[in-house]
Amino acid sequence: MTKLAELADARSGDKGNHANIGVVARSEECYRRLEQELTCEQVASYFSGLGASRVVRYELPKLWAFNFVLYDALAGGASESLRIDTQGKLLGTAILELELPEAPR
Repeated sequence: MTKLAELADARSGDKGNHANIGVVARSEECYRRLEQELTCEQVASYFSGLGASRVVRYELPKLWAFNFVLYDALAGGASESLRIDTQGKLLGTAILELELPEAPR
């Protein structure tokens, strides 16, 4: 298995009750791999404990990047949530631990 951190960097934040996670690949080759393997379904499953109503992936191929929006994932957002990470700032760090299958050789 390959951790996402070996292929990309990430940063996250909030938009009210929604979280967004930017994932930037380390190279075009890494981007092409993530384009196939880092799906909305996989991200939704990985963060299933947050109870997001849906996950949308936006592709930014010229930047070798993706932006994932996790709708309704912050338990009301910064002003309402009782969670420790009310603004989703740690989600970028957390997603880097996601394991992907080994790349075919």
